[in-house]
Amino acid sequence: MDFRSLALGLTFVIIWSSAFSAARIIVAEAPPLTISALRFAIAGAILVAIAWAQGQRIRLDRAGWRATVTFGVCQNALYLGLFFVAMQTVEASLATIMASTMPLIVGFASATLMGERIGTRGWAGLIAGFAGVLIIMSNRITGGVDPFGLALCIVGVTALAVATLSVRGASAGGNMLMVVGLQMWVGSAALIPFALWFEVPSIPWSPRLLAAFTYTLTMPGIVATVIWFALVGRIGATRAATYHFLNPFFGVAIASVVLGETLTVWDGVGVAVVMVGILAVQLSRAGVVKAETGARPETDVRPRPGRPGS
Repeated sequence: MDFRSLALGLTFVIIWSSAFSAARIIVAEAPPLTISALRFAIAGAILVAIAWAQGQRIRLDRAGWRATVTFGVCQNALYLGLFFVAMQTVEASLATIMASTMPLIVGFASATLMGERIGTRGWAGLIAGFAGVLIIMSNRITGGVDPFGLALCIVGVTALAVATLSVRGASAGGNMLMVVGLQMWVGSAALIPFALWFEVPSIPWSPRLLAAFTYTLTMPGIVATVIWFALVGRIGATRAATYHFLNPFFGVAIASVVLGETLTVWDGVGVAVVMVGILAVQLSRAGVVKAETGARPETDVRPRPGRPGS
């Protein structure tokens, strides 16, 4: 792997992992569903404008629209919306770890429900990854974590995994930024009724809130998206996804530095085990794809209509 790909991958991981600390700051001052709907509406407008300037247009067939709506609802409204609600009571470090289990859930479902071969290393990675999550969860539950917030995280990451599996192999026909922008708008539209029903749609802007909101909007929402597509274009989606194994470490580290969240020895052990599990699963799946297609890793998988992120 060349240096530029490594730099892109590490930059993406750091930005993605920092999103949870920024979100924790946001939901401490603003209603989570209202601020999420606003964020998606603005980010969608920016991405659609960038895509339009690049010559991309809204050219989607029925399958493309289905994938766009599915990802918009599951990734933005359910996954990110529920995580924002959960982080009113759940620490950013735990939210990062829960979100990072998405590759494990996808790998397990692919192997058990869709007949994908992941090999011995893949199964060992799944067992290790879920064991690491159990170590962290048991330690946090003993320490008094909010069970409702934790349940929302589980539902949210499961929704993203289901969406990933349901639209696997779908293509955006070269209109990737346009599709992601439309997904943002779908997520915003899906959240607005719930924001109006459950929350007072008023945002008490402060310098701290504005800074965190601007960072979340621009960096994880837009910059990380562009970096992800650049990385996928250079090394392929399967190899790019291997960088997910770094998310737990950086997410926990950033939450500790920025928010002062306290970490225990068992948290550290669990994070290390989760990282090893995710890496093993992703490397195993990458090897299977390469063996079955006979293609180089750089060209074996087309970019999906959605992307990881927060």
